[in-house]
Amino acid sequence: MNELVEPVAAPQGLSRAEHAAGMAAYQAAGEQLAAEIGNRGPLRLTDDGALHPDIQTAYWRHGYYIFEGVIDAAEVEALRADAQNMLSRAPVGPDAKVDAQGRPALGLDYARFPYRYTKPLADPWGGTQLLGGRHPAQMSQPKPDAGAPEHVVFLMYAMCQAMPSGLRLYGHPKLLAAAQSINGPDFVPFNDAIFVKQPGLGGSVAWHQDGVTHWNSPDWDEGIHGFNYQVQLYPTTPANCLWVIPGSHKLGKADIKAMVEANGGSEQLPGAVPLVCEAGDVTMVNRQMVHGSFANSSPDLRISLTFGFHRRKSVLGQKAALSIAETNAVYDEQRIFDRSAVIQVAIDARQQAFPDEPVFRYQPFIGLEDQFRLTPETFDRVIRDYNTKDLAI
Repeated sequence: MNELVEPVAAPQGLSRAEHAAGMAAYQAAGEQLAAEIGNRGPLRLTDDGALHPDIQTAYWRHGYYIFEGVIDAAEVEALRADAQNMLSRAPVGPDAKVDAQGRPALGLDYARFPYRYTKPLADPWGGTQLLGGRHPAQMSQPKPDAGAPEHVVFLMYAMCQAMPSGLRLYGHPKLLAAAQSINGPDFVPFNDAIFVKQPGLGGSVAWHQDGVTHWNSPDWDEGIHGFNYQVQLYPTTPANCLWVIPGSHKLGKADIKAMVEANGGSEQLPGAVPLVCEAGDVTMVNRQMVHGSFANSSPDLRISLTFGFHRRKSVLGQKAALSIAETNAVYDEQRIFDRSAVIQVAIDARQQAFPDEPVFRYQPFIGLEDQFRLTPETFDRVIRDYNTKDLAI
């Protein structure tokens, strides 16, 4: 049901506690550098609804920004409840069809299975050819504590279908306004994924850059592969959060394997910073940034709702990449329209739930709003299995 590819090499020398202790000095140095850079604060818009120019300048300089307090406590609670429901309804293992209570698992009828598993504290992608081979160096894989399960949920997909609060989040007016400022008024969606870093069990995501399509393009620039948001449902720490190398989005395709080798084979790459957040904070990270996260040997849970956006011109006419490369699809006008319609339905879902909140006007659907109200019919037509039409580059 869910392919689980084991890393070619799986060093398992350190215990969980030893791994945690060995990260402490690196984490402290990263926190100090992050404090010096700043690049965090409220999501401020100008009077005409654009992302504040100071924030845009800071984002383009360093390749990331942390928006503080974007999602209020009540909405965070709704997102947590829906995410925990997804977790509780996950199959008990990658080949199972029932959840821990013996019920039919969520997603058996989805066109794309909504769960991906890993072994505890493992690195399922590093040093493999998965996802275009973009994770060339494997992270350390400490031994989990005794009694750990054989597999843990690592990623969950289809938040707009499986989580009512996730669909509403996708229509957040401030997040969409910022996306418009970075990628233009005809911006298009990428995909979404929920990263789950369970305490003492969560796997690592090896250092990588997200983009794969445009590295050799004559039109290459630092924004051509778009960006991702991560909405944090719980406070994050240097031990469980995303790490980035500031400014790396400007430098083209990085030789990450050589970077690790030049660092004595250590995954603790110099110059990286942890994106430490409170619940309700949202990170914005350029998809060309060198970034990753370490095995979660800490006692703290992380659940991050991740969804990205592109420039339309970066996507139109391109071939499918990453997890949907096997479809051999080409992103034509209809594919882009169909996947973008999720944004418009999400905008209406949010308006129905928060009628006093400003409504974002999404340029490609101006005049078409009534065709994309959230109803049972549009849910089936637009939202169900929407992620089979993702726009990965």
